[in-house]
Amino acid sequence: MSQINLLPWREELREEKKKEFFTSLVGVVIIALGLLFLAGRSIGTDIEYQVSRNSYLTKEIKKLDQQNSEINQLQQKREELIERMNVIQSLQGNRPVIVRLFDELVRTLPDGVHYTNVTYKAGALSIIGVAKSNNRVSELMRKLDRSMWFSGPNLSSVKANPSYGEQASNFVLTVNLSTRDKK
Repeated sequence: MSQINLLPWREELREEKKKEFFTSLVGVVIIALGLLFLAGRSIGTDIEYQVSRNSYLTKEIKKLDQQNSEINQLQQKREELIERMNVIQSLQGNRPVIVRLFDELVRTLPDGVHYTNVTYKAGALSIIGVAKSNNRVSELMRKLDRSMWFSGPNLSSVKANPSYGEQASNFVLTVNLSTRDKK
């Protein structure tokens, strides 16, 4: 039998396969590094894009906050104007009532009585005056009670005042405003 030595051929094949393996390994490493580099750049670009979007949104939010504060100021001014308009309308609406109250004060004033001070506060009139006698103060209270515009006269004090006459007196009277119907 002839002797054939196949070992060198196998060794050459092994060496060739090793070279192919290392060449493919280096190729795979280069491709992997390239892919990592491209992925890193892509992610970096996405991050930069998102940062620019976030800064744009931040600027727009600041603009909206400013507009919101302007809207709040305008709403506050609007409420103040509405409040002023309501006050003016109530004054305009009460104008005839005030005239009517003064007219009624004069109509209920008996002879021998005059007012020195009339003050309005919280739906009531405080009347300070002088009467020639206590009977005239009583007559004033009866007339005020019968009036459609006044109710509940309350005499706080009566003091003698000899400078207006022998029976003259100063009085302090409070009466509530009313629009009740009296028959």
